[in-house]
Amino acid sequence: MEDCNGEDIIATPELPLEIIVYIQSFLHASDRKDASLVCRSWYYASQDFHFQKNLTFSFPASASSLELIKGLGRKSRCSLIIKQLDGFSMSRSLLLEVGLCLGSKLESLALPGSSITEASLLSLLPRLTSLRRLDLRGLDSLFMSGAFLSREEHRHQVRSALSGLEELDLSDLRYLSDLTFNRLTSCTPGLRRLSLAGCHIAFEFDPYRGCPAGAVKDSSALLSLRNLKRLVTEQRWTLVALDLSRTSITPDSLRTVAQVPDLVLEELRLHGCKELTDYSIEVLVKHQPSLQRLDISACTELTSRSVEAVAQGLKALTQLSLSRDWRITEKGLAELLSVSSLRSLDLSECLHVSGTEIVKGLTGCTTARAQLDTLSLKSCTYIRDFAVFSLTQLLGNTLRELDLTLCVNVTDLSVRAIATYLQGLVVLRLGLCKEITDWGLLGMVEATKCEPDQETADKGPRFTRTFGNMGFFKPPRLPFEEKPKLVTQNDLQQFKQQAGASLLALNRLQELDLSACPKLTDSSITQVLRYPDLRRLSLSMLPEITDASLASVAWHCRSLTSLALSHCPGISDRGVAQAAPYLHRLQHLYLSGCSNITDRSLFLLLQNCDRLQTLDISRCKNISPTTVDLLQSRLPFLENVHHKFIGGANISLTF
Repeated sequence: MEDCNGEDIIATPELPLEIIVYIQSFLHASDRKDASLVCRSWYYASQDFHFQKNLTFSFPASASSLELIKGLGRKSRCSLIIKQLDGFSMSRSLLLEVGLCLGSKLESLALPGSSITEASLLSLLPRLTSLRRLDLRGLDSLFMSGAFLSREEHRHQVRSALSGLEELDLSDLRYLSDLTFNRLTSCTPGLRRLSLAGCHIAFEFDPYRGCPAGAVKDSSALLSLRNLKRLVTEQRWTLVALDLSRTSITPDSLRTVAQVPDLVLEELRLHGCKELTDYSIEVLVKHQPSLQRLDISACTELTSRSVEAVAQGLKALTQLSLSRDWRITEKGLAELLSVSSLRSLDLSECLHVSGTEIVKGLTGCTTARAQLDTLSLKSCTYIRDFAVFSLTQLLGNTLRELDLTLCVNVTDLSVRAIATYLQGLVVLRLGLCKEITDWGLLGMVEATKCEPDQETADKGPRFTRTFGNMGFFKPPRLPFEEKPKLVTQNDLQQFKQQAGASLLALNRLQELDLSACPKLTDSSITQVLRYPDLRRLSLSMLPEITDASLASVAWHCRSLTSLALSHCPGISDRGVAQAAPYLHRLQHLYLSGCSNITDRSLFLLLQNCDRLQTLDISRCKNISPTTVDLLQSRLPFLENVHHKFIGGANISLTF
């Protein structure tokens, strides 16, 4: 082969498709999408079957979505989330196209925020012969009249299509009645997962006669316990997951469901069921010992008796949420942590938990103890460095997600322990841990100095502040009066020379929250936040950081999809100008209260961040509504724009 000058050219052989597929398997989905645009062979590689599993496409109802649906017809399997459907012709045409192009290929369908008619849905459902999951959350327009699926021919058509449906989500339906519930579920004989979260359910009495629900005919107003039990009984051989969160279920009602013969639940969600008591949990555990995932968060009447019952009765438990169960104390946690199958534990907002019993449970038996990969201690204000230090050593090999948000007594010692022992962390949340400083992030010990007034101070008795300052003593400083001790250049030089336990060691991080840690400055942010795989970062409410931090983060964390910088007064257009060229993947940006951000930043985002979906510029007084309108019209994926009090206006719109 010769070029125009007669010189030989060695043609580069194309890599086999299998090799390109293997290379792309190491890429994140967004990177693989970019790689598919390089050439035809890379595109074909990106369409390999290994990358096409569990694909979900989310889009609003619009004319442009019609072409997208036609293109999806070439895929063997897919799932859809279609937003903002209504009863007009565009939505009807869209659903018709879904049925024609994807009828035998669609595995999951969700219609959030929609108000479709029964006729539109009934024209679609009979065509979806491969549907495994149907999400009808909040679609009150379907159930308000009570006539949904009232005709036998419609039920026959839907039954033929939905006979293989495994998951049905009916959450937040205000008008779900016995009649419509029975009609719909009679078409889905093999359900494995059912969600009724937030539905109005008559668990105890019939709303018309005031007598037990089981003694009357089907209600046309509310779903009753009788019909729920009937469904669970009929489908007990397949049903493994039930969600009754945010309902008024009572202890007796829960016992009725749990005691259904031959029912073996693996997952039960009871979040926010405030009528439940310790007795009801003890009965549940007794009759459903095979539960693997249990959510009893925000059940405010529960105490440590429930924890003990769970620890003693659920030996196959893998996930447990006790969040916002305010009456729970340390009692029972040691026994709970001896359940060897436990992998995820949520104790957020359990105000009386200090962590001592958790440590005791993990150290009590080395052969059988929980191997936690997710632990949330958010708002557990009694958690201190000793507990964190012990937990990091005990869970160092397994823990991937740790939430210490609002653990106000956590200091730099905990940060160094996390960096030393939890180097496999993927998610770390330290928001509102106000004692954390640059020294903790840098893995260094702060050099202590005596204050001048301490060296010459009188060692006599000290008085309380209530006596006032009468000239013979100096009142102690309040925490919010103290400025962070700045890290000097010599300190940074020492940091670079030592192999200390800095946050740099957490090189697998994908999410990091350092919001409202006011003692953090550019000194640590610019040196430590260097994570190539980081997706979500929050640095909101850090008054000491400047454009230098933003520029450094953008340069070193180019995989960011979400960045929060709200109420950071040191961030300006200059920082956005330095950062925007490296934030091509950014989808969510929060700049609320950044008073030095102007229209110039929006133009920079328009040029560099075309994937933006959410933008919060509330209280940015130097931004004009005209520029916001321009940004909104030019960015194709921008859905949510929050802009209260910009340019002196009070406007808040969601598109």
